[in-house]
Amino acid sequence: MRKVRIAPSILSADFAHLADEIAAVEQAGADLVHVDVMDGHFVPNLTVGPPIVEALRKVTALPLDVHLMMTNPDAFIREFAEAGATYLTVHVEACPHLHRTVQSIKEKGVQAGVTLNPATPLTSVEEILPDVDLLLIMSVNPGFGGQRFIARVLEKIKQARAMIDRTGHLVLLEVDGGVKVDNAAAIVAAGADILVAGSAIFEAPGRDYRRVIAQLRRGGAAASDSGDNGKPTAHSKAAASSRKARR
Repeated sequence: MRKVRIAPSILSADFAHLADEIAAVEQAGADLVHVDVMDGHFVPNLTVGPPIVEALRKVTALPLDVHLMMTNPDAFIREFAEAGATYLTVHVEACPHLHRTVQSIKEKGVQAGVTLNPATPLTSVEEILPDVDLLLIMSVNPGFGGQRFIARVLEKIKQARAMIDRTGHLVLLEVDGGVKVDNAAAIVAAGADILVAGSAIFEAPGRDYRRVIAQLRRGGAAASDSGDNGKPTAHSKAAASSRKARR
């Protein structure tokens, strides 16, 4: 069974107790910590910078999945890399020389990701896929937490999965925006490897992060293991084949 990875987004965490929040989701079974970096220009919000990433690196062993929602991410790649980012993901809409940006990230020893907004076509990342480690599909318009999942993005996730599989490269497919317990199975069935969830986790009743993370993983794992009729999906077969090839 393919492992479904859960990445809590600190955008919805209590920033007054951020170290405690990170410790709580780590103990609850999170696989990564998703850090939304917003510049107030590319998206209508302003969040964190390299000092917060550096502080997070000191309090957790989890990979830091840093999502740069910035107009000029190239100017900050070195700073975020040195702060301790594990993944640095940039928007295709903000990078006129995307190949150069991706290479710059990798030269810093960081895994490179690319992402695209809901209205941006997948063709914009087709040429760069063989060079990246992660593809992030936005299932809301970026800028704010707590938004509703855009249902038609499911088809885009399916197409992205097929596009990745055609490359023959190991590229993680991540989905961010409106991910909840009740839609996790459909998102993973469409092909996602990583589920980013903010309000679904950090606004859980009683701060029961472990329960929500387990529910997200359980719903997604069931979808990745079988289709609606209980038979393996094409994606689960491809994933199993890929695992065998890497052994």
